[in-house]
Amino acid sequence: MHIVIMGCGRVGSTLTRSLEQRGHTTAVIDTNPDAFRRLGPAFSGITVTGMGFDREVLKKAGIERADAFAAVSSGDNSNIISARVAREQFKIENVVARIYDPGRAEVYERLGVPTVATVPWAADQVLRRLLPAGSEPAWRDQSGDVRLDLVYAPFSWVGHRIAELEAAASVRVAYLTRLGSGLIAKPDTVIQEGDYLSLFMLESTADSSHAILDAGPEAD
Repeated sequence: MHIVIMGCGRVGSTLTRSLEQRGHTTAVIDTNPDAFRRLGPAFSGITVTGMGFDREVLKKAGIERADAFAAVSSGDNSNIISARVAREQFKIENVVARIYDPGRAEVYERLGVPTVATVPWAADQVLRRLLPAGSEPAWRDQSGDVRLDLVYAPFSWVGHRIAELEAAASVRVAYLTRLGSGLIAKPDTVIQEGDYLSLFMLESTADSSHAILDAGPEAD
């Protein structure tokens, strides 16, 4: 894939290096040419000085052959304008914009521009580390109705099948980690001590789901 990134700050430069390590080609746009130093000497992509919503700048970055576009500069307005230009004028389907203002992020999501709302994400990450395990989910969907919780399998469920746990607690086990290796759980997978479960559940029933998980199969 060829991916165009607007913004060569800490996020943009880290994202660029990660993409190159995965074998993708990249082009980075920034208004400050000194910012490209963050890419390091091993960077083999394209650097373009200018505004990410300037059509000619985008063309120099290879937007016409790009598979994706990420706007991750420090300015909400620049990010969203650039993302819309990439999507609407150059027909790039895979577009994402970094947005600091959560109110704006919700608006642009409804307009069909995927966003990463930086402040809520950072606050959520800190919150989940401050509160006891299980107090906050690892992830919520955009509607807030579905959440992903990461929990160690309660001892009372060891020896029982995944299907029993799912039915009793109204959850879906997406996958589990066992002895350091990821495993796609099947209905007849038997839970072992030390299993780290990734559980999808409804926000509205999360409390009762966790209560059943803690109480064990006898609570069903």
